[in-house]
Amino acid sequence: MAALLSTENISQTFGARTLFHGINLSLNEGERVGMIGPNGAGKSTLLKILAGLETPTEGTRSLRKGARVVYLPQEDTFSPEETVRSSLLNALSNERLEEHEKEVRAEKQISRLEFPDPEQNASSLSGGWRKRLAICRLLVLEPDLVLMDEPTNHLDLDGIFWLEGILAATNLTFLAVSHDRYLLENSCDRIIELSAAYPQGSLSIDGNYSKFLEKREQFLAGQAQQQQSLANQVRREIEWLRRGPKARTTKAKYRVDEAGRMQQELADLRTRNSQNKRVDVDFAASDRRSNKLINLKNVSKSLGGRRLFGDLSVVLERGQKLGLLGANGSGKTTLVKLLTGELTPDEGTIDRGEGIRVALFDQNREQLDLGVTLRQALAPDGDQVYFQDRRIHVAAWSQRFLFRPEQLDLPLSQLSGGEQARVLLARMMLIPADVLILDEPTNNLDIPSLEVLEDSINEFPGAVVLITHDRYLLERVSTGLLGLDGQGGFGLYTDYEHWKEARDEARQKSAVKVEKPTKPTKATGPIKSKGLSYKEKKELETMETDIHVAEELVAELQKRVEDPAVISNHVKLAEACKVLEEAQSRVNQLYARWEELEAKQSGG
Repeated sequence: MAALLSTENISQTFGARTLFHGINLSLNEGERVGMIGPNGAGKSTLLKILAGLETPTEGTRSLRKGARVVYLPQEDTFSPEETVRSSLLNALSNERLEEHEKEVRAEKQISRLEFPDPEQNASSLSGGWRKRLAICRLLVLEPDLVLMDEPTNHLDLDGIFWLEGILAATNLTFLAVSHDRYLLENSCDRIIELSAAYPQGSLSIDGNYSKFLEKREQFLAGQAQQQQSLANQVRREIEWLRRGPKARTTKAKYRVDEAGRMQQELADLRTRNSQNKRVDVDFAASDRRSNKLINLKNVSKSLGGRRLFGDLSVVLERGQKLGLLGANGSGKTTLVKLLTGELTPDEGTIDRGEGIRVALFDQNREQLDLGVTLRQALAPDGDQVYFQDRRIHVAAWSQRFLFRPEQLDLPLSQLSGGEQARVLLARMMLIPADVLILDEPTNNLDIPSLEVLEDSINEFPGAVVLITHDRYLLERVSTGLLGLDGQGGFGLYTDYEHWKEARDEARQKSAVKVEKPTKPTKATGPIKSKGLSYKEKKELETMETDIHVAEELVAELQKRVEDPAVISNHVKLAEACKVLEEAQSRVNQLYARWEELEAKQSGG
């Protein structure tokens, strides 16, 4: 099968720095590919080259004739005047389609989007809903290939479940740069790692993320063994060469040349094997020995007249790793501010151990002054830091977090999001703490950094409160979960799977199936306004089309629910049933609205 998109010997350099070199990549129809790699490897740049938005320093990009490629950047932009609906229609403005066809496509995506008000201004949406709209704005084009750069950015867990449902329900061919390891596990059938640790600059393994980890470990172990074997050979050749000219004259010249070749190969191997550096994270604990650190008793809190949670009792103890879950706006940040003492509860009490020390990782990074240099941010009191009873020079301290020496005098504003996150981690390590509060610490961190962060959290002897959408991280470190439902309630769960099962069960119980009303007889002749406003008249004119589109979507989703592969997987089945119920509810709402408008038009 001919590739949809391929590259040959793609390289990209910026000044003296080479991002990647000699990348050969092929994407075939039907493939669902995840791309990973350390920060700075050039993943986003490569994605832009694949999308045709940037030109490589060397190499060629080939796209199959007639194939349509669309690109989802990390940050989403919308025109100030665009609504959800008009954004989708504007995406189709250059398509050779009848207006009716454009409306049908847009309505299908609105149903997928699960957005309550398609006339809401797009620029006023939250980050998560903007991301959903940005994805649907691409899907409305019915592309052959979708290139996505961190598609789970800004999505809460409901949004991530929604995205995985979209990917599962469509035959989408995509390449997604992502550090969401559950997404890579659940939605991808090939994983590519972009890294200078590999001879060709990348490693491609067919299978999901766990399969990739297994094969990568084998590859790197083999490469390390190859280095050891080659080092032994080079040592023997060097010993031979040092025996003097008399000994060498009895040997063939090719052996001298071969020794030089092996030395170069060994140097290349050492360089590749040294690429697997990781951030060195080690949170400092205080010398407190008491177990109970923070005790919340019957705590309630409301904001803006809305009750976030009530009668909440939780005890934070040494060694506890509490994951905090909930949709955006459910009260997670408010609870963090209660724990740190920035806010006080409306009801109940919060008892903190005397002299307790809390270290906070703020997802908005408000603790960082972006105008200061990296050197000043890491060591504000001089050129050294004091860590675990010893002084470390700022240059050595920065290398521990994978910063290059030339970055020390750059302002923080010129660092990437992942690099700024590493600055915060470096500063937190210098604060002996009893409680760590990590609010979305995984944003912009690469997978190697995430793995080290997991180990550091597990080894920290104090208490940890972790807010994250990274399900893999939650599964690895949490000793328990606190889930906020966004409606004033909460629940305590043993682990992530327990929380998800409870969530799915609650949603199934709350879903109410409404019988489809009888379709009203269609009015004949032109619609004449009798008490209808202009907007209502236009709404009535398109109502039959809207219902037709919504019913088509219900039929499509019904087939999805009946798919044996879905029926055999309770998680996928629950998600599919939820989407079907919401689509059917949309049909019911349209029929009810049609009856209302026709009754108003006829004066009934």
